[in-house]
Amino acid sequence: MQAIPLENPDIRDCKELLSVMAEENCQCEGMAYEMFRGLSLNTNDKDWLSNNQIRYDITRIPGKIICGEWIKTKGHYHPSAPDGFAYTEIYEVLEGEALYLLQKQDLSDIILVRARTGDLVLIPPGYGHVTINPSNQTLLMANLVSSAFSSDYVPFEKMRGAAYYYYADGGVKKNKKYPENLPPVREVTCHGKQLPLPFPQQNLYSCIGDEKSLKFLNKPGSFTEAYQKLYLFT
Repeated sequence: MQAIPLENPDIRDCKELLSVMAEENCQCEGMAYEMFRGLSLNTNDKDWLSNNQIRYDITRIPGKIICGEWIKTKGHYHPSAPDGFAYTEIYEVLEGEALYLLQKQDLSDIILVRARTGDLVLIPPGYGHVTINPSNQTLLMANLVSSAFSSDYVPFEKMRGAAYYYYADGGVKKNKKYPENLPPVREVTCHGKQLPLPFPQQNLYSCIGDEKSLKFLNKPGSFTEAYQKLYLFT
């Protein structure tokens, strides 16, 4: 695929992450990571995405350690779509490696997904998520998501981040603001694993124009049985 020019990013300032870091006195300055939103290679793709209320984004996260933790995104939940199910999202690792920390809104399930270049990670309805770059190399990832809503960052801000913190020395620490009876983290890998049909089977940009494989982004409630076949749950 032709490379998409990455210009005019939205910058997540390091100070914006302080509310979700384990160390309450953590200090950092400068850019944390870059978000390039609403990308397309040509007018036809741009129009199709707009007409179908879908956005193609790329995020670039440098290899960095902040107050002992691997650099991470702020974390967010999605609101409910008109069909009553929370909107979904799908990620593709373009370069580097990533940890996707998913936590169900009722905290009944917490999943750590290990991903590397070429892997696809689908966030099912009702799961908040944080992306962690667990290396010194830059993580470049793409995502497709509905453009019909805005993400909700407040729950993660109120709880100082996700239920668990991941440190550069390999340590994992439970967030004390969460209930004592949290379930343990279920670790899964998506290396060599495909998503079930009708979800995307290849790089995300090539799915632009394929209404069938991307229908779940705006009608998440139509795929309840298919979610159970994800490698997250089998």
